[in-house]
Amino acid sequence: MKAGMDQGHQFLVTCEHGGNRIPARYRDSFVGHEALLQNHRGFDFGALGMAREMAQALGAKLIFSTISRLLVDLNRSPTHPRLHADWVRRLPESSRQQILIDYYLPFRASAEAAIMHALASGKRVIHLSSHSFTPELDGVVRAADVGLLYDPARAGEAALCREWRTRLKAREPSLRVRRNYPYTGRSDGFAAYLRRHFAADKYIGVELEINQRLLLMGGKSRQQLQALIICSLVAALTQGGQRAGVVSRE
Repeated sequence: MKAGMDQGHQFLVTCEHGGNRIPARYRDSFVGHEALLQNHRGFDFGALGMAREMAQALGAKLIFSTISRLLVDLNRSPTHPRLHADWVRRLPESSRQQILIDYYLPFRASAEAAIMHALASGKRVIHLSSHSFTPELDGVVRAADVGLLYDPARAGEAALCREWRTRLKAREPSLRVRRNYPYTGRSDGFAAYLRRHFAADKYIGVELEINQRLLLMGGKSRQQLQALIICSLVAALTQGGQRAGVVSRE
């Protein structure tokens, strides 16, 4: 059974940090900060490619943004102090509100609408949010290749991540796969926001984090990594999912 064909579930894939684009009207604010747009502060390298591959494999709706997280971070709450880069926060309030209206709110509304549409059809939603992380942050080397972020209090999320990690390790034992690392799934983020609006029996939200060191390999190695992650996910959903209660037995 193909994972995307499970009639009891609808898959949604999002990518909040898929690019480093700055709209023309805000480019003057980024003069002198161009270099930051090219590194991990500007976007999640490789995350959008991974999201596209997952969406295709699962037959899922894909919602993504190529606006730089420095302009507005779609994975932050509206009140988060790092919603905007420091110099963007110094823009007039009217400008910051317009950024939310033009980029932040439409992204989130699209995802929520997709979830509500699926729920109205009697389906449970499995939401996969695609991210990547810098190998080293503030002088600390990250001790993982892949991170699976979720809320431990939600049984469906915990079961999916446990199965996914097991399948990844079975296929590639050397791969360092950690749960709730390098961030915790309950930290401020889009999935955490959605959990407050959709019950655990209706919504499963998992953030996939991939070490950019692996994504920078490019070529065949990068393709093999993407295929490994997707095959392991599909196996977790189809072979182990019923046992773990992730997917239905219908």
